[in-house]
Amino acid sequence: MNNEIEQKLLQHVTRRHFFSQCGVGLGALALSQMMGEGASAMPAMTPYVQHFAPRAKNVIFLFMAGGPSQLELFDYKPALQKHSGQPVPDSCMEGRRFACIETFFKEKPNLLGTVREFKQHGQSGAWVSELFPHTAQVVDDIAFVKTIATDVPNHAPAKLAMNTGSSQFGRPSMGSWISYGLGSDADDLPGFVVLQSGPRGPRGGAVNWASGFLPAAHQGVPFRSQGDPILNLSTPEGVSDTEQRQVVDAVNAMNAEHLEATGDPEIAARIASYEMAYRMQTSAPELMDIKSESQATLDMYGVEPEEASYGRNCLLARRLVE
Repeated sequence: MNNEIEQKLLQHVTRRHFFSQCGVGLGALALSQMMGEGASAMPAMTPYVQHFAPRAKNVIFLFMAGGPSQLELFDYKPALQKHSGQPVPDSCMEGRRFACIETFFKEKPNLLGTVREFKQHGQSGAWVSELFPHTAQVVDDIAFVKTIATDVPNHAPAKLAMNTGSSQFGRPSMGSWISYGLGSDADDLPGFVVLQSGPRGPRGGAVNWASGFLPAAHQGVPFRSQGDPILNLSTPEGVSDTEQRQVVDAVNAMNAEHLEATGDPEIAARIASYEMAYRMQTSAPELMDIKSESQATLDMYGVEPEEASYGRNCLLARRLVE
């Protein structure tokens, strides 16, 4: 090729076109790896530095919003008990952490100690209130973290801070980080599943299990406790398995072509979500059917097979990690 022509061509070749057209095919490589190895390949598409081999294989995170205060459970405050009923000291009114007191009260409120009896238990001498007699028997197997503080007084941003580490939108949730770090061995279930209890779920909604700036493959997938685990997961009436497979293949082919042209990892995540949804049509309903559990197990969790409850979600979480 003439050197002058070659130079003019190179001036118009962008970095994106180079990776797309020169045969390297990063998008195609990522897609082939993902399709060949299943869902477990997804974390490998996003490079990260792993300094220590993870020992944990599964994580069940119980987020019980609206529960009793830690001052009624594990965080014994003898000085608070001593001064209960007295006005908050001036030293406690200084700084951002107590700005909510200045906003909501015209006068300084009184301190309020617990009415629960606390005792020390186990070799660790952990303080536990009378509310948790069974937990008190296993304190040496539990880690109590008492170093967390926040200046976020409102419910929704406080829950966001608890789940993502920040009261502002855009940060990955704890489950997304765990999915990103550990990956998933499941080919027919998401690596990060959300089981909600109660009629409306937590304040703040889906941002509590969002993937933030991590790839969308690490987004939490909410499962419903009754009916179809995921809305619109079942095959529409009148559509055969063959027809549905053809639709999924056609959509994936178009997405793969776009992935090859752009290298956008979000498109790879979209392809994976279509394939995952297709496989979940058989795996998810079977998982959510707890009728195979023994009566002794159902009694231990306090579960009625046809009723939604927090205990049912705990049982489903165990079935998920199994």
